[in-house]
Amino acid sequence: MDLAEAFRNYKDKIVDRWVDYTLSTYQASSFFKKERDMFANPVGGNIREALKKLFSLLVKGAGTEEMIPPLEQILKIRSIQEFSPSQAVAPLNAVKHITRDILAADKERRHLISELYDFEFAVDLAILTAFDIYMQCRERLYQTRIQEIKTGTHILTDSTCPSALQKNKAQNSLPKVESI
Repeated sequence: MDLAEAFRNYKDKIVDRWVDYTLSTYQASSFFKKERDMFANPVGGNIREALKKLFSLLVKGAGTEEMIPPLEQILKIRSIQEFSPSQAVAPLNAVKHITRDILAADKERRHLISELYDFEFAVDLAILTAFDIYMQCRERLYQTRIQEIKTGTHILTDSTCPSALQKNKAQNSLPKVESI
């Protein structure tokens, strides 16, 4: 049995564990893991879809250009959340360890672990590409924020709604009654 056949046999198991690990990095991880509906759970759905595509590309030894769409799908989400750059890309590295664990658990395929060099190298290249994508997304986010401040649209997007402002002003203008 060769490595390609092992990847085909264990693809779903590897991807499921990879998705589970990635989603566990979120605070609402139980919801992201349980809810399978793409519309009710766009974060979980996009992560699942992108990691499945990315795994197929990693296995076939695709170039980094081919990996950009699924990496963007993941990192556009993670770049607007409270993740540091290392936290945003770290789950991508987990697939190496997950693959090793799954192959090591199978006595017939354990010997294939020594053949994972090309796969692991492809993962390393994907991580570097992911870091670049993350930084591009953050740069776009900051440029948008600067543009909002320059044009004054931040007042519309960052302030509370006008009716809430009116309500707060009305409550603050009422005389305070002290209790005895």
